[in-house]
Amino acid sequence: MKKIKLLIAFIAFGTLVSFQNASEPLEKEINWMTLEEAIKLQEKAPKKIIMDVYTNWCGPCKMLDKHTFHNADVVDYINKHYYAVKFNGEGNDTVTYKDKTYSNPNYDPAKANRRNSAHELTRTLGVRAYPTMVFFDEKGEYIAPISGYLKPRQIELYLKLFKTDKYKEMDTQEKFNEYYKNFEPSFKE
Repeated sequence: MKKIKLLIAFIAFGTLVSFQNASEPLEKEINWMTLEEAIKLQEKAPKKIIMDVYTNWCGPCKMLDKHTFHNADVVDYINKHYYAVKFNGEGNDTVTYKDKTYSNPNYDPAKANRRNSAHELTRTLGVRAYPTMVFFDEKGEYIAPISGYLKPRQIELYLKLFKTDKYKEMDTQEKFNEYYKNFEPSFKE
């Protein structure tokens, strides 16, 4: 009888803990979508686009996703000011951008989690390394790619550079260096 009471108490306690955990706020997430969805949304509510070009095998891509794209400040800023696109640079998706359809004709399903053929859109966007964040303006026009793993404060520099259109003033390395030197990050690491 004591064992049954103990079992019932254990189940009741486990249920209570489950309900408490369910009521805790979930971790914030970036609202990821496809490039086509983002461009469609731009028609009614113009925002810039940030595209995370990653691969399944890329370690720094996984670190970027885990440490930077789950940082509360990064999530809040991107969701407020950008449409966020996740794109597998070596995947097999068919993507239409600027009335042209891109695919990966040399994709090998047996290599889905290893190095594979680069997607046609990856090449068109000038992506040469993973991860790369590609930025587009409010009309879906290509701005620039930024390659490599970036910590929250490092990506903040670029998110704010492109959001405010300050990049349009930077036609020399010296102007970018001045922006970089004067930039005061506010995101928490």
